[in-house]
Amino acid sequence: MRILISAGEASGEMYGAQLIEALLRLAELRSAGRPGAAVPTQALQLEFFGAGGERMAAAGCEIVVDAKDLAVVGITEVLSRLPKILGLYRKLIRAADEKHPALAVVIDAPAFNWRVARQMRRRGIPVVYYVCPQFWAWRQGRVKLLRKYVDKALVIFPFEEKFYRDRGVDATFVGHPLADLPAPAISREAYAAANQLDAAKAWITVMPGSRRKEVRMNLPTMLEAADRLGGGYEFLLPVARTLDSSFLRELISAPTQTRRAASLQRKVHLVPEALPALYHSRAGIVASGTATVEAAIMGTPFVMVYRVSALTYALGKPRVKVPYFAMVNLIAEEEVVPELVQHKFTAENIVTEMNKIIPDGEPRTRMIERLGAVKGRLKRGSGTGAHPSETAAEIIWTEISRK
Repeated sequence: MRILISAGEASGEMYGAQLIEALLRLAELRSAGRPGAAVPTQALQLEFFGAGGERMAAAGCEIVVDAKDLAVVGITEVLSRLPKILGLYRKLIRAADEKHPALAVVIDAPAFNWRVARQMRRRGIPVVYYVCPQFWAWRQGRVKLLRKYVDKALVIFPFEEKFYRDRGVDATFVGHPLADLPAPAISREAYAAANQLDAAKAWITVMPGSRRKEVRMNLPTMLEAADRLGGGYEFLLPVARTLDSSFLRELISAPTQTRRAASLQRKVHLVPEALPALYHSRAGIVASGTATVEAAIMGTPFVMVYRVSALTYALGKPRVKVPYFAMVNLIAEEEVVPELVQHKFTAENIVTEMNKIIPDGEPRTRMIERLGAVKGRLKRGSGTGAHPSETAAEIIWTEISRK
């Protein structure tokens, strides 16, 4: 039985890998005769194909389209990449026509995936949307696309279930896939040795995004702030799977009118994983997106930043329907972390906000407590204590059984 999984960007690709592993475990349990098996044993051989990356491939998925090629942001970049993206889309649909999947799971990346969902629905293939588009934030009229093309919506933020159900979408909150992440096992000393860091200094994690254009928009100002914070800190820059180290080093080594690249290169360290960096850091400067949830789960105080092109901002801002940009603030329904977006995103403002949360004191303590509350809300999915990917797998299994 084949399943199409279409994921975009680094976070969606990670959720896809988790889901594949959970489905394979579930298939193994059902094949072993677990009570309540809804499908005969001979039907439990699952095969996966679709759009993803290294993690999904390692989990057992045949990658037809590389998720890196779908990682675009902003109106101008989408337009310039449109022919290539359309080509990849057609390639995936051709693969679906050849392999005849029993079910399709689309993950995030709405601009690409709702079109995939539409084509699957036209072919009579059930569609599950895991990590639904944030239509509650803007373009709420597009909820009709989910009603029309999606059989089941699996949402990862607690307020989303009611929003979508109120608009006629069969939605279930399964919990956030990152909510149960344990603290990294590596000690601070071992991590410092592995990454040539000075363990005596405080560390600050810098996360500019996972797509090249957003990194170009965000990282230079973050680096300027790092330079102004002074030599008492070392800065950790996790390399997203959708990026490469040479691209980041090029940006770090580029001097500007306000900072000296040579001194900064000695303070900024490229590291392979985000979670250990966040966990062992005193604070973070984090671009809006999944990274803000990772910081919250690691309990790391941070400042949220983001910038897009002037055209994208001018066209998009009037359509935003929510009071906050940072996901942790939306979940908490209050400003837990400061938001420096567009014209507020300056090195001076970053330094001002960082100087509030780096030292011990009431602002730092209050933020850590509120981040802990956000983590608690993200874990309350099915109420069974299962990992969100396992809850999602059980629901998807029901759809497979119907097929």
